[in-house]
Amino acid sequence: MKRPSQTVAVLMRRERISGSMARWQAWRWLLVDVVTHEESFGQTPRCLLRTEDEQRWLFPNLEVALYTDDAEGYWLNVTSPHPCWFVLWRTDEEPCEEGYAMARPERVSLSYHDAGRWLDAQESVDQVPAPDDVVDWVRTFVQANYTPEVKKRQRPQSFQSLTDRFGQPASVSTGDRRSRKPPSGESS
Repeated sequence: MKRPSQTVAVLMRRERISGSMARWQAWRWLLVDVVTHEESFGQTPRCLLRTEDEQRWLFPNLEVALYTDDAEGYWLNVTSPHPCWFVLWRTDEEPCEEGYAMARPERVSLSYHDAGRWLDAQESVDQVPAPDDVVDWVRTFVQANYTPEVKKRQRPQSFQSLTDRFGQPASVSTGDRRSRKPPSGESS
């Protein structure tokens, strides 16, 4: 069976930074949007707009697939107040011919779990709102593939046996410690 998937394009903006922050970094990259891929976009990134203070780039032909083992991650997204696309992007190590590091979207997902893993790995991850038709597509997938795990009643902590930090049985004394006799050779 073929996985449900969509092909998308990512729009990124390179903008000049002004103010005191500009002494550390003159430019920054921002995620603008994720849109449905169209054949007219081609297969390679291209600059759509170039001004003195801004550039807009289109990165076409990125696949977004839905996996049944990540249905909970999609469920978390579609049941959130603002379902969104998550985009992992990286900047090139070497500057492009114009002399700056180019941002490149690597992965696009609709799963909270993917975004969390990427953030844990300290990747650059941004999000933009997903359109209603995409949210409906994911919701349909979730309804067909996700069953919430039944929560088991947790046994009260007072009924669990005590162990020390090495896993050995431990005991708790409830007697008065002050009335204990000191071991021989010790004074009180």
